[in-house]
Amino acid sequence: MLKSMTGYGVSNIESDSINVTVEIKTLNSKFLDIYCRIPRNFSEREIEIRNLITQSLERGKVEFTLSVQPIGKTVASTSVNRALVAAYFRDLSDTSKGLDFEADPTELLRIALQMPNAYNNETVDDSSKENDWTQIKVAVMEALRKCTVFREQEGKMTADKFEEYIKTIENLLAEVIEQDKLRIPAVRERLEKQVRELLSDDNFDTNRFEQELIYYVEKFDISEEKIRLANHLTYFSETLKASESNGKKLNFIAQEIGREINTIGSKANDVSIQHLVVRMKDELEKIKEQTMNII
Repeated sequence: MLKSMTGYGVSNIESDSINVTVEIKTLNSKFLDIYCRIPRNFSEREIEIRNLITQSLERGKVEFTLSVQPIGKTVASTSVNRALVAAYFRDLSDTSKGLDFEADPTELLRIALQMPNAYNNETVDDSSKENDWTQIKVAVMEALRKCTVFREQEGKMTADKFEEYIKTIENLLAEVIEQDKLRIPAVRERLEKQVRELLSDDNFDTNRFEQELIYYVEKFDISEEKIRLANHLTYFSETLKASESNGKKLNFIAQEIGREINTIGSKANDVSIQHLVVRMKDELEKIKEQTMNII
């Protein structure tokens, strides 16, 4: 099953002591690139969070945001980091003015209070913090699950598009095969003309004749290219149905498809076939673009 590198997942869990919100956004990237925003009092868990992300998401640019709001009895032991919140507020206000609009101060304060390290936990015992982490981990796993489901749904839609593009190329290849049957008599007539000119030459050279014959046969024959292109298209479709997503492999097969299409266009020396080749290239470019976003 194909998986897109574009994904989104959010989860919210509330316990007796904290309200946890986890948000994950992913985009395409050659490698796994993780950016984490985590409250300072849980910063020691960043490596564990990164490991969970790595095991679940494999590839892509990942933006991970963890928000932990204390509630209940924990509020008494929690204070606002006023200096930092004030700095956030000023920066947000300056940003809004720089964009030529006046932001609502209440909304700016709300955003500032949600920024990292906006709260100071003065006294938190180890057992309470461990219980909080258990809740956070559940929220992280749920957000990752939703993000994975999102990626699978996007991958399914992309796979359907791939099948459309491949089918179109297959149909165009069938037209090329039919047009090639009409092209062969013209090639034969041109070749016979060249042969007659050689035979009428008083300085006729048998070796040169054989070389010319081989040259024209190799130059205009596209039989192998048609067979290889058909095989590559079949292989691409089979790879789409594989149990594991492999965008790099699909991209490689697409390159091989492009190589055969280009060779057909250059060797055919036929206007109708070249028009079909242009249409095949157009479909192939759509495939190549989409493979860059597949895990």
